[in-house]
This record gives sequence, C-alpha cells and structure tokens, in this order.
Amino acid sequence: MNCKVVEDHLSNDIVLKNIIKQLSILNIPRSGNVYNELVKNIVYQQISYKVADVIYGRLLRLLGHEAYLPKDVLALEFDTLKSVGLSRPKTQYVINISQYFNDENLLGYNWENDSDEEIIRRLTEIKGVGTWTAEMILIFELKRPDILPVKDLAIQQAIRTLYGITSENKALYNEMYVIAESWRPYRSYATLYLWSWCRNQALIKNSIKTT
Repeated sequence: MNCKVVEDHLSNDIVLKNIIKQLSILNIPRSGNVYNELVKNIVYQQISYKVADVIYGRLLRLLGHEAYLPKDVLALEFDTLKSVGLSRPKTQYVINISQYFNDENLLGYNWENDSDEEIIRRLTEIKGVGTWTAEMILIFELKRPDILPVKDLAIQQAIRTLYGITSENKALYNEMYVIAESWRPYRSYATLYLWSWCRNQALIKNSIKTT
C-alpha cells in the first residue's frame, strides 16, 4: 500500500490530518498465522497487557514454541491449559478455536481469497470469537485496508473526544459509520492512527501523574 496515497486521502478529514502530522501510524508486524493470533487475542482480552504478556508467556512455555499447532493445545488437559492463568471461559475458547481449526483443516488456508465479510462469518462460528476479535485479525494479521471496529472501546472514546460525539450504543455506531464514510477505502489505516492517538494520550496522562 502506498502510504502517501493513504495519508493524502485521510488528510481530507481535518482531525486525522492533524494526527497524521503529529504521530506515526500504529504498526504491529503480522505473525503469518491466523490461528496463533486468534488464540493470542483471546488471552489478551479484558485484562492489562502486562498481565496478558505473563499469561501468554506461560502458555508458550507450556506448548514449547511460538508456532504451536491446534493439536498441541488439544493434547493438553483442560486444567493444565487453565493453569497458565486463563479463566475457565478463556480456556474453553482456546480449546474451541483449536478444535475448529483442526476439524476444518484451516492451518494452510488461504484467507486472501475470502472477503472481509466471509472471514468474519467463518471466525465467529467459533464460540468465544466475536466480531471484534475477527476484525482484529483482519486489521493486524490479514492487513485488510477498510475495517472499522465500531465496538472497540478505544476507538469509540477517540471518536467521541475528537469529533464531539455524546451518543451511546447503536446511535454511537451509526455516527461512527457516518464520520468514517469519507475514510473509505482506508478505514483500517484511520483506525490505526486513532489507536496511536489513544496511546499518545495515555502517555501524556502518565507523564502528568508522575510530575
């Protein structure tokens, strides 16, 4: 993707233009493995990154390597898998993902041939994998350019603050879609800039607290 083309397009939005001038886009390298990324997403949900790093590190040590396979997880007893620090529901979700990928023979699957909607439909068939999780896979692992995760709390807060929105729930989603319409076909990139903005705001708040 031509970064200059993306930046020029998104800069038509004055809010994004100011962010693009000040901050670099959030860049997380892809691992090349949708299965591993799905499991990692489950581990990291609803807990701090610091705690999640510890738990995922324990999981990797238990499995013996970073490129673990569904069969490696399925070979473990439930309580053994849970012992790395996973909650009972998360333990089951990791097993569900592993069973699904094993049964559907998806490790070598070419996701590039599927549309965004098809991938979301397929992944959300797995109990424990919601739309938000599937969208994270589309943005970070499959590098799809036009995803807007309206249920992401950080993106909601960023858009509320930057665009002066006070609505909630479905009304908020609708307003987010309207604002983001001009970002097409690069809504994923706009989202990555907004996450960068959120991280920068957190750094500013932390620096104020420590002074």
